[in-house]
Amino acid sequence: MGSYPEVEVDEDEFAKLIRRLNPPRVVIDNDCCHDATVIKVDSVNKHGILLDVVQVLTDLNLIIRKAYISSDASWFMDVFNVTDRDGNKVLDREVISYIQKSLESDVCFFPELSNSAGIMPSKKYTMIEVTGSDRPGLLSEICAVLATQMCHVVKAELWAHNTRVAAVLHVTDESTGGAIEDPDRLSAIKKLVCNVLKGDNDSRMARMSVSMGLTHTDRRLHQMMFDDRDYEREGEVDGAYRPEVTVMDCLEKDYTIVILRSKDRPKLFFDIICTLTDMQYVVYHGTVSSREQEREAYQEYYIRHVNGLPITSEDERQRLIRCLKAAIKRRASEGLELELRTEDRGGFLSEITRVFRENGLTIRRAEISTEGIDTFYLSEMSGNTVDAKTIESIRRQLGETVLRVKQNPLHPPKPPEVFGTVSFIFGNLFRTSFQSFRSIGSYS
Repeated sequence: MGSYPEVEVDEDEFAKLIRRLNPPRVVIDNDCCHDATVIKVDSVNKHGILLDVVQVLTDLNLIIRKAYISSDASWFMDVFNVTDRDGNKVLDREVISYIQKSLESDVCFFPELSNSAGIMPSKKYTMIEVTGSDRPGLLSEICAVLATQMCHVVKAELWAHNTRVAAVLHVTDESTGGAIEDPDRLSAIKKLVCNVLKGDNDSRMARMSVSMGLTHTDRRLHQMMFDDRDYEREGEVDGAYRPEVTVMDCLEKDYTIVILRSKDRPKLFFDIICTLTDMQYVVYHGTVSSREQEREAYQEYYIRHVNGLPITSEDERQRLIRCLKAAIKRRASEGLELELRTEDRGGFLSEITRVFRENGLTIRRAEISTEGIDTFYLSEMSGNTVDAKTIESIRRQLGETVLRVKQNPLHPPKPPEVFGTVSFIFGNLFRTSFQSFRSIGSYS
């Protein structure tokens, strides 16, 4: 009697099959809540899916006011109350359609499927990643080095935290307008940039690498800072920006509970989920809420490691606390926020960073876009806030560039109230069926 031939099932094809049998369901409702758009997502569960969903919403500059997460067993269900940056519901049909299509796409829920055939480096630009010791004028020096090598920075994002800095730069060859393909030239650029990053007395390693850009930039910056161990010591942080993180056991259901309280800000939810995911933790249940008037955020998660076990050691517990605090503070918008608009992009970044340095300013964070709109978060090298005379000096030196002060740090918001006894928003979470989450209107 003959036997059936063995058939090898490709894991990617199997993932596609499971998804076809259980397609995600996305419901976007503008009627059930008076002050927010409610987005409900149901799908087959997979490690990292929560981050993928949050990333889609965050990239649209939507503010997640509330969130409810449940992902036990093989299925997950998330509910998000979102608004735009002005606090309004999401009513634009094109944006709603984009959310629907993105959250229901294979690329969102199975991103590895898009990479299965391999992704070639971009021909439009070279993506450079750098990490090293932070100091005043560092970005200016990096831009100057790239300028001497006939390189143009078309896009960049930089974070500075705990004396360390990480940046992702999109660089083009000034002569061709495309990517830098000569390996010898890239090697020479790497040597020069690393010398700048090391400075005079840097005992920690400075790195530069060429990336294929397969990872979301913000997530990659978190990974770079984490790999650089910027969380190992807590820097000086004003009380208004100091987060509170509590990690405790939930013996009843064998979870680890993580509770976070901090000043609210855009992308806070993304930063926490990104860190938990990259540290190989799974969020089984969670709730997020923000008080818009007080600008406070409360987040509560029930997590386990990817191996299904909760945190069992005090060392691991303390490490998670430090890493989550670092994730919150890396993007904290301390300092003066300046938005610059200019038509002339050639050499602009090198020029503006030089002007900042000459006016005694240090860059805490920077977002350089390809659209001619760049944002810098600045403070004086002494750590003090930037005064009006310095702003006027910068305006004169930049000439025709449009400069807008978007945030005045002289009057920071009051620090969040300290909660007394820990009280879980979920309340009787483990005594109540999650069937109630099926009613999307219940989250208004």
